[in-house]
Amino acid sequence: MAIPPYKSPSRNTYDIVIVGGGVIGSSIAYWLSQKLGERISALVVERDSSYEFSSTALSTSAIRQQYSNPINVKISQFGVEFIRDFSERMTPFYTDEPSPDLGFREHGYLYCISPDGVEAARERVELQRSLGAYTVFLEPGPLKDHFPWLNVQDLAGGAWGSRDEGWFDSMGLLNGLRRAARASGVEYIDNAVTALALADGRVTAATLSTGETISCGILVNAAGPRAQQVAAMAGLSIPVAPHKRHSFVFASETPIPGRMPNVIDLSGTFVRPEGEFFLTGNTPLDDGPADYEDFQTRHEEFEERIWPALWHRIPAFDALRVMQSWTGHYEYNMLDHNGIVGFHPEVTNFMFANGFSGHGLQQSPAVGRAVAELIVDGGFQTLDLTPFRYERVPLGEPFMEDAVI
Repeated sequence: MAIPPYKSPSRNTYDIVIVGGGVIGSSIAYWLSQKLGERISALVVERDSSYEFSSTALSTSAIRQQYSNPINVKISQFGVEFIRDFSERMTPFYTDEPSPDLGFREHGYLYCISPDGVEAARERVELQRSLGAYTVFLEPGPLKDHFPWLNVQDLAGGAWGSRDEGWFDSMGLLNGLRRAARASGVEYIDNAVTALALADGRVTAATLSTGETISCGILVNAAGPRAQQVAAMAGLSIPVAPHKRHSFVFASETPIPGRMPNVIDLSGTFVRPEGEFFLTGNTPLDDGPADYEDFQTRHEEFEERIWPALWHRIPAFDALRVMQSWTGHYEYNMLDHNGIVGFHPEVTNFMFANGFSGHGLQQSPAVGRAVAELIVDGGFQTLDLTPFRYERVPLGEPFMEDAVI
């Protein structure tokens, strides 16, 4: 049985305080615990241990290697490896029950390609393949042969991840990381950081909503969509804000035969199988920053934009019925859609792990490992995430990722 976290910390000083216990914060906690062992002195402050409105819980829980820059491809390749090996990794922490299987559904992603997007798509496929990905570019004929239910009349082809892409159990990943971290000595509390104290260019303490003040050696901002709130407590600013994403589960009167991938339409609408049903969503037209507490679903998005796009791309979707819907928040980096990872150059013990723009779940294994390396080893030891450094933000130098959904 899961043990709930306490409201208050067990002591008043920690080497590392992590603000946010979602999948990024818990991955950081896990990797720190594995690197430091008995030396671990870390506290994770999570404002809602039910995770009801967390981006992790409300994610569509998928992973892909179809990105436009090499580091994101490599991050996902490690993510797939971590997901495949997750049950084995977690075995030492599940002595009373079987370790979790994340149920990785390796159906791949299928990006629909327009005539004017062929050259860029082919370049992305070649880049991905040069890094070991199994992406293939299919001309309209072979695309129709592989997926006969797809309307290809307005397509110049499709980019299909034939292996190492798909979807999995997001909460299984979070719960496993959290359990392993706690079993290894990391403390979790159900609380919120409301203020930070600074002295001589360093964060010295965090004040909690329950009134306690805790001293810290390093402060890690893993607050997801609330990242800017935490940064502001240290007098800092990052271009990260919550952006709403609506998800809809629907039933179709006509089944789709074969192994259906996650289809990304030209309109930006995606659709994939979810058991006997289907999961879909898109980028809303009103895609601006949302209120932190606004999780209201705009049902017109399905009726006015998603369903017409689905019916055009997959004609079998002519009779649909929405079964369930929800709305989550992307921690959207408005500069370049990529994560911000690293210490602040002036507030030298303030660590960013923010702004993953919908990629946080799939990137969490590699990001958690990288942050732990920066803290414990003083630099990246495995994947070099230097392009994600904070310094690009005040310089206004984006590190762009073109393949954003």
